[in-house]
Amino acid sequence: MKGIERLFDPLRLMINGQKVIVVLPAYNAALTLEKTYAEIDRTVVDEVILVDDASKDDTVNKAKAIGISLVISHERNKGYGGNQKSCYRKALEAGADIIVMLHPDYQYTPALIGPMVSLIANKVYPVVLGSRILGKGALKGGMPFYKYVANRLLTAVQNLLMGQKLSEYHTGYRAYHRDVLQAIPFENNSDDFIFDNEILAQIFYKGFDVAEITCPTKYFDEASSINFSRSLQYGFGVLRVSFQYLFQRAGIAQFRLFRNL
Repeated sequence: MKGIERLFDPLRLMINGQKVIVVLPAYNAALTLEKTYAEIDRTVVDEVILVDDASKDDTVNKAKAIGISLVISHERNKGYGGNQKSCYRKALEAGADIIVMLHPDYQYTPALIGPMVSLIANKVYPVVLGSRILGKGALKGGMPFYKYVANRLLTAVQNLLMGQKLSEYHTGYRAYHRDVLQAIPFENNSDDFIFDNEILAQIFYKGFDVAEITCPTKYFDEASSINFSRSLQYGFGVLRVSFQYLFQRAGIAQFRLFRNL
């Protein structure tokens, strides 16, 4: 009976029968997880997977209590990039056609999952990013001004070096078709925050197109963020990845990041 209902559900037809899995890379997200999960549209999303990166709070028990279908817990902290690797690996194993990565800290609205998924399911784009910079969402949502300026400057340099036109490379709200994740060696990437930039560099190097959709954002005490020193380290890492992309494309050098692409 459930299979018949799904077959004739107009929202299911809208996304062309693609299996949609939302992955939540979590670390100390107990205070914001329930609110994030409650706003995920389950008429569009088939399954939600949470990977907890050895949180020090009650994230795992909270996830199980609110009914998240699959909760995975790392015994030791593997870092933001390491967490994403587990998320994507498990989503692919579960048969996802479209994987949406949403932070469970409620900084990004789950309301955009439907539009992001539709662009992929209808074969308009294989990758969709939720951009905080398109429009006026970033500063309006409380992004610190120094982070906003750094975001814009880094993005400008990245676009120049990588020959792209993104509004930002640093969003944590992303949707991929499974073909994209299967075509790139994301396991080669860093386990730290620079993972997000490395995976985009691989995607562009492989020739996939990327769409952006305007995304409002919220900055508050419980939302995850990195401090100034980590931000500085991240910024240098971003520049390194961009130059590696440039040199690899120009045939000047080869890097592990692009191996087998």
